[in-house]
Amino acid sequence: MSSDKSRMDEILAEARRNREQKEKSYRGQALKLFPWICARCGREFEGKRVRELTVHHKDHDHDNNPPDGSNWELLCLYCHDNEHARNEVSQWYDKSSPGKGEDDGPALKHKPFEGLGALLEKMKTEGDK
Repeated sequence: MSSDKSRMDEILAEARRNREQKEKSYRGQALKLFPWICARCGREFEGKRVRELTVHHKDHDHDNNPPDGSNWELLCLYCHDNEHARNEVSQWYDKSSPGKGEDDGPALKHKPFEGLGALLEKMKTEGDK
């Protein structure tokens, strides 16, 4: 019976150590610092649903974990996926001239509003008569 008790004590001690380690992690710290609300969509989380709330590193550097949480924001799974997908897509574009990359093929030649100003002016002139 005492071996069962000592085994239970070991399990409880390990569970406490794991909990303390998790609380020291940036996720545990962020969950203590911030309200359990997605910073993008405003959805609130509680109970078991808190597992759907993730910690997003604003500068995308997972090693940058200041204790004040200034590099973190809590995002739901969906908003976090969206944030990272936006960054993956943005790498394909030249920030100075979107749509003008080497692999984009020929530039568009169709100008759908070409001549619109003249058409509007003509309609205005005809309407004045």
